[in-house]
Amino acid sequence: MILDMMKLYWRDESGLAAAESAMIFPILLTLLLGTFDLGNAILANQKSIRASQIVADLVTRSSTVDDTDINEAIEAGRLALNPFSTEGFGVDVISIRFDDEATAEIVWRETRNMSAYDNALTDVAALAEANSGVVMVVVNYEYTPAFGEFITGTIDMAERAFTRGRRSAVVCRDGVIGCGA
Repeated sequence: MILDMMKLYWRDESGLAAAESAMIFPILLTLLLGTFDLGNAILANQKSIRASQIVADLVTRSSTVDDTDINEAIEAGRLALNPFSTEGFGVDVISIRFDDEATAEIVWRETRNMSAYDNALTDVAALAEANSGVVMVVVNYEYTPAFGEFITGTIDMAERAFTRGRRSAVVCRDGVIGCGA
């Protein structure tokens, strides 16, 4: 009798679907939330690329910029990250001049909410042309995933944009001595 009841118990499949669902549901939920976070991370990276390009474009529209121009360009870059939080947004704007021998020197720089980018002169070496210049903008953005922060923590994104001045070889800044192109 007990043996017959055990056989019936092993053949009974009435709760099998519920048990399988209970085991599979956490895996499917993790995949769904991971896909959501991955999609948002890709979008945040695209927006940080665009932010660096916007700042570089706005700074290079004039031959000389002042504090207001730089503030507005940085604010435009910050706004490019909407709807993401901009707490982790940092920017480093660097105007670089190449002399007669195409040797790079930093003319001026404005760094906000991040450390100054150390490799600027190395990164612009391929753009060196005698008696010219370039503006380099480095944007750092710390993306915090909505669901996977406990797994990945914040994701640091660093993007660089390079632009030549539109109206002059070197973009100068008001108040910088010896900035003439």
